[in-house]
Amino acid sequence: MAKQRRKKRTHVGANNPANPAAVNGHANPKDPKSMVIRIGASEVGTSVSQLATDVRHVMEPGTASRLKERKANRLRDYVTMCGPLGVTHLLLFSRSSSGNTNLRLAIAPRGPTFHFRVERYSLAKDVKKAQRRPKGGGKEFITPPLLVMNNFTSPNSDASSKVPRHLESLTTTAFQSLFPPINPQTTPLKSIRRVLLLNREQSEDGTFILNFRHYAITTKPVGLSRPLRRLNAAEKLIKSKNGKGGLPNLGKLRDISEFMIGGEDGQGYMTDGTSGSEPDTDAEVEVLETATRKVHSGKPKAPAPDQDSDGEEGPGAHDNVERRAVKLVELGPRMRLRMTKVEEGLCAGKVMWHEYVHKTPQEIKELEARWEKRRKEKEARKKQQKENVEKKKKAKEEARKAAGGGRGGDGDGDEDEDRMDVDDLSDSDLYSDEEFDSEGLAGDAEEQVNAQMEDEGEWESEEEEIASAAKPKKKALRG
Repeated sequence: MAKQRRKKRTHVGANNPANPAAVNGHANPKDPKSMVIRIGASEVGTSVSQLATDVRHVMEPGTASRLKERKANRLRDYVTMCGPLGVTHLLLFSRSSSGNTNLRLAIAPRGPTFHFRVERYSLAKDVKKAQRRPKGGGKEFITPPLLVMNNFTSPNSDASSKVPRHLESLTTTAFQSLFPPINPQTTPLKSIRRVLLLNREQSEDGTFILNFRHYAITTKPVGLSRPLRRLNAAEKLIKSKNGKGGLPNLGKLRDISEFMIGGEDGQGYMTDGTSGSEPDTDAEVEVLETATRKVHSGKPKAPAPDQDSDGEEGPGAHDNVERRAVKLVELGPRMRLRMTKVEEGLCAGKVMWHEYVHKTPQEIKELEARWEKRRKEKEARKKQQKENVEKKKKAKEEARKAAGGGRGGDGDGDEDEDRMDVDDLSDSDLYSDEEFDSEGLAGDAEEQVNAQMEDEGEWESEEEEIASAAKPKKKALRG
C-alpha cells in the first residue's frame, strides 16, 4: 500500500511585520477606506474601466484593489456592505446616454455626494509612454499618498457667490477625509512616496474645475560628480539581493582615477554643470543619513568630539546631514473634473447646489416643505411598521401560551409557531400559489403522464413487471 501523502505547504503564515506602523506609519484601523466602482460595468467601456483601475492604484492601500463588479449589482448592494467592511468613501464612475463620463464622490453612510463631469482624462499607460524614464512598479503603493490641495477656497467668495463659501469648505473637508492624516512628528519620512495634487482652476465665471495629478517622489544626492554617483549606485546594487548590472566598465582604463577625472589631464571631469545635461532645478533639502546606532549602557559617557563641554554643538555636528534633490515623476492618471451638483444624501436627497439649475427663494421654500413632508411620512411609516412587528410578536406569544396550556406540551406550541410562520409567509407576494413553483414547472407533468398511462392501460402492465421482478428477490431472502 502506498504511503499516504502529508501536506506540508498548507496553512503557511504570512511574513507580516510585527508592527505594521513601523513600515508605513499608517496602521490605524480607523483610517478611511474607499471603493472605486463602475456603475454599469459592461456599459462604461474599456477606457473608463481602465481609468477606474488607475484610480484604485491612486487610492491604495486603503481601497478594494481587486473589486469585481457584476452587471446585476446595484448601488444599494455596495452601500449595504459599507458598514460591515468599514468603507467610508465611494467613487462611482458611470457613462451617460450622451457619452459623458461622470464621477461621483459619496461619503458613506449618509452623504453628501459630489457630482463631477470628467471633461478630459489620460490613462496611466499613456502618461508613461510619453515619458523618457517612467517610474512605477516599486514600493510606492504600500503607503497612502500625500494630498496637496491648491486654490480650493477663493478669497472673494461669500454666501451669495456662484460657488458659495460653505460649499468650498465642504468640498475641502470631503477630499481631505479621503486619506489618513499625517503627523509630522510620528510619520517616518520614507513612508511618503507619492503625491496627489488637486488644483482648482481660477475661473471668472465661477465654475468649480479641478485638475487631478498623481506623482511619485524621487530623491538623489547633489554636490557629487557624475562618476561618483554611478559608483554609489553600483555599490547599493551589489549589496542588494540581485547584485547584477549597473557596474561601470573600467576595462579600458589603467586606474580608477581616470574614471573619476575623465582622462590624464582631467579634461573629461564631469559635474552637473559640465555633463551636457540639463541643470538640476529641483528643490534641494537637507536630510539626516539613515545609519544604524549602537546601543550604549546607562553609564555616563564623555562628550562627543563635535560638542563642547557645555553641551553646545561644534563645527562637526552636522556631518551626517545629506543634501538631496527632490523630483516628482508623474504616474498618472490625469483628470479634469467639473463639479455639477452636490446632494445632501448618499446619491439621493435634497440638492444643495447645482451649476445649471437655479431656484428662486420661493421655489426653495416649496422644496423645503416638500422634503419635510417626505421626512414626516417616512417616520410615520417606520412607526407603523414597528407597531405591526410588535403586534405580531405579541400575538405569537399569546398563541404559544394558549397552545401550551391546552395541550400540555411544548412540542405542540412549537408546531403551532411554525404553522403561524408559514401562514405569514403565505400572505407574501413572493410565495403566492399562482406565481411560485418550487420545481420550476407550470404544472405537475408527472401526474398528468401517469393519469394518461392509466387510461391507456400501460400502467397495469408496468405494475405486473414490477411485481414479477420483486418475487425472485423475496425467494432469495427466504432461502
